[in-house]
Amino acid sequence: MNENRINPLLTDSSLPYGAPVFDLIQESDYLPAFREAIARAQREIQAIVDNPEAPTFANTIEALEAAGRDLDRISNIFFNLTEACTNDNMDQIAEEAAPLLTQHSLSILLNEPLFARVKAVWEQRAALQLDTEADKLLEESWKSFTRHGANLPPDQKARFTQLSEELSLATLKFGQNVLAATNAFTLHLTDEADLAGLPDYVREMAATEAQGRGEQGWIFTLHQPSYGPFLKYSDRRDLRERMWSAYNGKCVGGEVDNTALIRQIVALRAEKAQLLGHPTYADYALEERMARKPDTVQRFLDRLMAPSLPAAQREVTEIEAYARANGFEGALMPWDFSYWSEKYRKERYDLDDALLKPYFQLEAVQTAVFDLAGRLYGLRFEPRTDIPVYHPDVRVFRVSDENGRMMALLYMDYFPRASKRGGAWMTSFRELGRFNGQEDRPHVSVVTNFTKPTPTTPSLLTFNEVTTLLHEFGHALHGMLAEGRYKSLTGTNVVRDFVELPSQLMENWAYEPEFLQTFARHWQTGEGIPLKYVDRIVAARNFLAGYGQVRQLQFGILDMDWHDRAAAPEGDVVAFEQATLRPTAVLPLIEGSAISPSFNHIFSGGYAAGYYSYKWAEVLEADAFAWFKEKGIFNREAAEHFRKTLLSRGGCVDADILYRDFRGRDPEPEALLEKLGLLP
Repeated sequence: MNENRINPLLTDSSLPYGAPVFDLIQESDYLPAFREAIARAQREIQAIVDNPEAPTFANTIEALEAAGRDLDRISNIFFNLTEACTNDNMDQIAEEAAPLLTQHSLSILLNEPLFARVKAVWEQRAALQLDTEADKLLEESWKSFTRHGANLPPDQKARFTQLSEELSLATLKFGQNVLAATNAFTLHLTDEADLAGLPDYVREMAATEAQGRGEQGWIFTLHQPSYGPFLKYSDRRDLRERMWSAYNGKCVGGEVDNTALIRQIVALRAEKAQLLGHPTYADYALEERMARKPDTVQRFLDRLMAPSLPAAQREVTEIEAYARANGFEGALMPWDFSYWSEKYRKERYDLDDALLKPYFQLEAVQTAVFDLAGRLYGLRFEPRTDIPVYHPDVRVFRVSDENGRMMALLYMDYFPRASKRGGAWMTSFRELGRFNGQEDRPHVSVVTNFTKPTPTTPSLLTFNEVTTLLHEFGHALHGMLAEGRYKSLTGTNVVRDFVELPSQLMENWAYEPEFLQTFARHWQTGEGIPLKYVDRIVAARNFLAGYGQVRQLQFGILDMDWHDRAAAPEGDVVAFEQATLRPTAVLPLIEGSAISPSFNHIFSGGYAAGYYSYKWAEVLEADAFAWFKEKGIFNREAAEHFRKTLLSRGGCVDADILYRDFRGRDPEPEALLEKLGLLP
């Protein structure tokens, strides 16, 4: 080991735009970097406390905002990689780092002399005459202390600290278990007869997976590009059941059981909330969201469920009737629904993934999405091969506006691997902020799990994956177009039930023929997508809209039932979940299967008491896109208005005010029901 080697995480990057030096970082760098960065941050905090001058907005609130930049940078790099490119060693480092970071965060939030200075500035608020952004930073700084126990007596502060440390480890372990369970299962087939019904692209992907593992035949996994098509196309009902049961039984018992962790997490959250004077964790969490109160969320979910549940029941009955008419016998089970609904969709609309995938080559879709950002916002994307990446699959782009101003670095990480968790997400290695007169533009990352190219076929996307890319790119635009002085208020740093608006809004362009026909070309022949296919895509948009809506609403209901309570429920986690979902279930509930033990969003991510926000934001985006349709979907002036009034402003203004600034009024919930064809 080179003792004279400089830890690259502790020095400023010499790369263009301050890009992370992924090529220099070693795993052994992380823990020393965390410890040193924490020490630096603590010295910066102490300097604020020891300042002999009276507390002011500049020497206390702005100084606090600027403290800990090194720690933020290191944390962003490390924890993003534990999601996208991890291993056992990284997981172990995370378990060691998490308590250090929690203790550091609480040492700030429970620092009485520091809080006294913040309180002194807060009490001057009316006289300070701050601008909107500065006033919002003061408000959020004050709330960050009071919502984390700064006003608690010493004994309760100690308990709050203990709860926070235990919670950070429990949520971290939950996510690690889900990834381990996902990777642990494979369906290895060696008889080609077992592949009946599977399209060529699914077979080829499975063969490539087997070859990569040094095996013969075909291997299917629980990662979505493998699992989803298998459930949709396999004629082998017994194998569909096996795959479904493995996917929906993740972390229910076994070596990576999450059921005990769920009860622990729910109990810890409830006790933390009650220490702060809130009856439930949902009351605590929603105080900082547009909905404000649990009752508002419950009424919102009920209002959408009322027309959606009967529609979903009719749809399931329709699929079951179709299946029986085509020789199916017995009860329609969850592992049957995707299979028969896909057959029905194909017959009704003459449309399926195998028909459409050849027109959606990943590179062409990426180009189209970038071009759309150019048409709407004047953005340009320049590939950069001189900037290192954390995995060979990752690509980097310099994003600039039409005047050449550097807006962001954009990292695109498309393909599944054992070191990456499932799903798709946007994140940041660096957020926008201004420090010492210098602006740090964002480093944004989009991570997905799309089908990898094979030796004979490029990466081809399903239509759902096209909408997924647009969704995550909408989040990326929120980050890349950010403007403002304070990183904690820029980009996607907005309340949870508002953050999905920019992402869900972008999905709408996938259904616009005017957009689709600009890029959808057959990867082999170069033929543009036939207009009849586009018409079918649009016609099929609301296929099973009631079923899809009920499923999303169920996730929100389940989330609220876990968190809108004073204590963790007694008894079996699976039984609790099934009791919650039974009134709205449209397919049989299967013993031993459950969503909760692998529900990363609410037990490991940031959506606890907030999963409803997807639907909340969908109401916002349906109303917003109706406005775009009025103005023109490529109308640059309209896009600029959206950008200036909402997209670039982050959290510098309350979300409801931002929306009114953009739309001129509050959103109309009926816009979503109309979009989905669910209005009576």
